[in-house]
This record gives sequence, structure tokens and C-alpha cells, in this order.
Amino acid sequence: MLSAYRLVDPISPYRALLRHFALVWQMSKRDVVGRYRGSFIGLLWSFFNPLLMLMIYTFVFGYIFKSHWVGQTGGRISFAVILFAGLNINAMFAECANRAPTLIVENPNFVKKVVFPLETLSWSTLGSALFHLVVSTLVLLAISIFASGYIPWTVVLFPIVLLCFVPFLVGIMWLFASLGVYLRDLKQAVGIITTALMFLAPIMYPMSVIPLRYQHFVLLNPLTVIVEASQDVLVWGKLPNWGLLGGYLLCSCVFAWLAFAWFERTRKGFADVL
Repeated sequence: MLSAYRLVDPISPYRALLRHFALVWQMSKRDVVGRYRGSFIGLLWSFFNPLLMLMIYTFVFGYIFKSHWVGQTGGRISFAVILFAGLNINAMFAECANRAPTLIVENPNFVKKVVFPLETLSWSTLGSALFHLVVSTLVLLAISIFASGYIPWTVVLFPIVLLCFVPFLVGIMWLFASLGVYLRDLKQAVGIITTALMFLAPIMYPMSVIPLRYQHFVLLNPLTVIVEASQDVLVWGKLPNWGLLGGYLLCSCVFAWLAFAWFERTRKGFADVL
């Protein structure tokens, strides 16, 4: 029996999520809980990890390097908050991309169960990454209140920014998960790619410091638009660039559709390789 989604249309990736939402929810929850199982404080590590990282960023960049964002007028903690907003997006992308090449390889039992929807492995991984992003964002907002006494009203737009990011993330996981079955070196290459994309995105520096002739190339980085939009709504209190964000969403949906079609086409060979 082949996949129920053999006739792939642009809605197929999301129809798969809705049909197996309960399964995705349970697998995401198991992934989150399993990550901290056996530790002394358990799930609280998901809160303390981003808090400790933000404190380190504040000390290193605010007090040692005395870094300032171009046009920034805030105190020493402001640069760390801006940096953290971008790094949270990168962390979510890196977690999804780095885990994707081994999603199928590490679950051969699911491959042999012809009735198991393999596409849900990517959705559940995304759900786990989304949980950690939400916790990190709450830490960022708490520190923002401590530093400036308020948080901008534009934070309510952050879910819209994430919604534009989701199709790209799940698409990259379907693509890497299928390729990872046949190309075992992919996992090593993805680690290098995610690090390179982090430094080539406006996370540690604003877009304005990049020469104009190179800014178009930076916009090709799949992190750039989402990082800038996140910083706008979470830190600066500005509306995101709706034109760029809309174009990004359209491209992400097309990419997710093509990646899902590729995954469905190649999955019939997974059992033979594994």
C-alpha cells in the first residue's frame, strides 16, 4: 500500500497534518519530554537554557565587547535582546535542518509499517522545535520588560511571522529526510550549511551595514526575511515588511509542495535502502 497522498496537490502537505494531527501532537510531546527525561529539573531546562544563553550574550556583547546595534539607543542589554531574537529563529531552523537527514534512517521500523504516515515525522520534529522557540521567546519578552519596562504591541504579530516560516521548515525537512536515506554524508554537510546561513543572515548585524549591491544576495538567505520580521515585531515595535513577508510565504508554500512531492516520490525506495 502506497501513501494516501499519491496525487500531490498544493494542499496535500497540510491535509496530511490535519488528518494525523493527534499523532503529530503525541510524537511532538514525546520528543520534548524525552529530551529532558532523567534530568533533575526535567522540563524546566527548556526555560533555563535560553535564559542562561541570554545572560551570557548580555555579559559578552554588552559588557565585554560593548557592542551596539547601528541606530540603537538602548542600554547594554539591548544588543543581546536583538541578537537573541535572531538567534532564536536560527536555532529553530538549525534544529529542524540538522535532525532531518536522519529522520527516516533512525526510524526504520516506521518505514516497514506501510500504514504509518512517514510525513508526520517532519511535522512532529517541527512541533518540538516550535515549543522551544515559544519558550525562548517568552524569556526574551520577560527580559525586555526588565530592561525597558514594556514590550511592544507588535508581539501579537509574531505568530503570523512564524506561520510564514513553517512551510519552508517542513519542506526542508521532507527534502533532507528523503535525501538523507540515500546520501549519508548529508548530515555533515547540513551542519556546515546551517552555520554559514547563520553568519550570512542579519542576526549579529543590521541589514543596513551590508553594501547595497550585496543586499539582494543576503535576501536569498531563507533566514533573512524571518529574522528581520521577528526583530521588528519583538524588539523594535514595528510592522514587518508585509511585501517581503508575503513573497516569502508564497515561495515557502511552493517549496513545501515540491519537497512533499519529492518525498512522496522517493519514499517507495526507503525500505530497500534501509
